[in-house]
Amino acid sequence: MLLIYNNPDTIAAMPEKERDALFADVDSIMAELTASGELIRGEALGPPAQAKTVRLRGGVAATTDGPFVEAKEQFAGYIAVDVATEERALEIAARWPDARWGAMEVREILGG
Repeated sequence: MLLIYNNPDTIAAMPEKERDALFADVDSIMAELTASGELIRGEALGPPAQAKTVRLRGGVAATTDGPFVEAKEQFAGYIAVDVATEERALEIAARWPDARWGAMEVREILGG
């Protein structure tokens, strides 16, 4: 699984032409992964301001607004791929536009 991290403010501040190019890159990679059969699923997530965080402390659930992570970069979405090697997953992650100013995390999906 490729986890996408970005700073929404960075994307919002981009000139429209640059933002359009970013989304064109995403569309191109998604089309390639679909054609190759490597794409399992991918989704963008809602804004962090709409997130809720649940923590269990002393057997009591406490729910708070927001993701409450100590970073400007937020978990923004994911791409699940079925690739032959870890190297291929890393290659895809390196090509994903968010890797340029955010981060891409590559993790194996266990089970399934």
